[in-house]
Amino acid sequence: MLDEDCITVNLQSKDKSEVLSEIVTGFASKLEGVEVSVVVKALLERERLGTTGIGHGVAIPHGRIKGLGAIKVFFGRSKKGVEYESMDRLPVHIFFLIVAPENSASAHLKLLASISHLLKYPEIRLKLIRAADTAEVYRTIIEAERKLGSF
Repeated sequence: MLDEDCITVNLQSKDKSEVLSEIVTGFASKLEGVEVSVVVKALLERERLGTTGIGHGVAIPHGRIKGLGAIKVFFGRSKKGVEYESMDRLPVHIFFLIVAPENSASAHLKLLASISHLLKYPEIRLKLIRAADTAEVYRTIIEAERKLGSF
């Protein structure tokens, strides 16, 4: 579900709303005509229900979007870390952002579970944080997926 051209490794934002906007804006062309503001609003509304910052420097922001044709996954990395109100109160460095059509609850939840499973391994998180570029991030995810059977 994650394409190499949906990865960014140089996020500059300092807080939750900024980073969500930065990721969505950076990949606006991949959103099939859905407005960036609509996606950011949906993600922030989901955050109000409870943080998607799951700890260990990881967040998996997600939301269902009216008018979106297919599930989209975006990866972002912040070397400095982003204040995200995560469960462990530590800055977030790794973001897997998921947007899904309104009627895709089952596939959306399955994808969330797969990504969570992948990121529970410290060595994978460390490789993602240390990756030199988008190609290395992509390879790390693909290798982990093969090894663990995720996604």
